[in-house]
Amino acid sequence: MTTTTAPPPTAGPEPERDERVGQHARLGAILRRPEVGALVAALLIFFYFAFSTTAFAQPSGASTWIFTSSSFAIMAVAVGLLMIGGEFDLSAGAMTGTTGLITGIMMTHWQINVWVSVVTSLVVALAIGFLNGFLVMKTGVPSFIVTLGTFFVLRGVNLAVVKQIINQVSVVDFQSAPGFEAGNKLFGSFVRWDLGWLPWVSLPNSKNLTIYAATWWAIGFVILATWILQRTRAGNWIFAVGGAQQSSRQVGVPVFRTKIGLFMTTAFAGWIVGMLSLFKSTTAQSTTGIGAEFIYIICAVVGGCLLTGGYGSAIGAALGALIYGMVGQGIVYAGWDSDWLYAVLGVMLLGAVMVNNWVKTRAERVR
Repeated sequence: MTTTTAPPPTAGPEPERDERVGQHARLGAILRRPEVGALVAALLIFFYFAFSTTAFAQPSGASTWIFTSSSFAIMAVAVGLLMIGGEFDLSAGAMTGTTGLITGIMMTHWQINVWVSVVTSLVVALAIGFLNGFLVMKTGVPSFIVTLGTFFVLRGVNLAVVKQIINQVSVVDFQSAPGFEAGNKLFGSFVRWDLGWLPWVSLPNSKNLTIYAATWWAIGFVILATWILQRTRAGNWIFAVGGAQQSSRQVGVPVFRTKIGLFMTTAFAGWIVGMLSLFKSTTAQSTTGIGAEFIYIICAVVGGCLLTGGYGSAIGAALGALIYGMVGQGIVYAGWDSDWLYAVLGVMLLGAVMVNNWVKTRAERVR
């Protein structure tokens, strides 16, 4: 009896490789991140000023641009969220001055408790943000125009009304106001670390790194905004109303509530920055924040937010603020004329718009 053995099984044809998976997919995923360009730019700017100046990378020098960047990051993130939602807020800068003046006048002129003063300015800010959003949604007037009108109203009130109340346009002697120390712990405190052990610390008076409360507020704000955008239904709504408002309404997205919430978020951020400025500088000026609204928009655009809406990230907007802070202070440390900052801002804006458009187009091609 003979037995036969079956031939060994032959290997089947190898499955075709999906070209969408692999190098192209990874490259596309990276390019589609709005903050990639801002991260590269931030690193280049940091290393340029760190190696071309003596004080920029020293702990005391870094303290300055970290604080500046933190203050602008809070507003840039809020403005970035609003831009992703397809709107603008030109009253954001004046809002910081308005909230600071309200709190300062209530505490110094009327001797009102610090927390009552702080909460009152918050309520006023949120009411103005609600009004901005309500007018935009109910009238159909572009947010650029509505908030420009709000900007002029706040600017006039900050000058005329404040002058009527205290016979001057600034609040001074704030440190003697009741409850100043309690408010200062939340908005004006700082920690100082001795980093003299670092190898690049060469200046004897530059070894202390000072981190102000603004930095912790900025970090918390960025984390919260990123979580909302990436992990919540509200984040999906923000992208949807900015990319296609009419389609979003048709599929059940609450466009009215979403956009009013974004305007109120910007006002809330303005209140935070107003309090941080007030308790750190211990003064409030009627001109505080005037002109800063354009810097907030530039920071958001540099961070990857498109002017047309529907695209961007909170981290990118914060990186845009970091770039602004580093450039502003780096120019000083490098001994350049400080007026060059505005020229650099213009170049940054134009460059960011073109790079963002190119990156977005490139990412679509490599999908």
